[in-house]
Amino acid sequence: MAVDKATVARIAALARIKVTEGEQELLAGELSKLLDWIEQLAEVNTDGVEPMASVVHIKPPMRADVVNDGEIRDKLLANAPQDARGFFVVPKVVE
Repeated sequence: MAVDKATVARIAALARIKVTEGEQELLAGELSKLLDWIEQLAEVNTDGVEPMASVVHIKPPMRADVVNDGEIRDKLLANAPQDARGFFVVPKVVE
């Protein structure tokens, strides 16, 4: 698939990228090669191949989804400039 300078200029305008006249010719050639390669990939027979996120068939280790406070509440509150019965006190930022 051939990409011309006008197409490159339109893509650059849509992407809000400044592309000079000289760069348009270079980018047109590069985009054409890229699209040719993608067309070549479309010719590969993928019948019977399941979609996958990785080629390695390993499941990541999972931990139990348990809610806890991290058991360091007192250490965290020691850093607070002001403690209000176990909560941080912050200045009002919205009027």
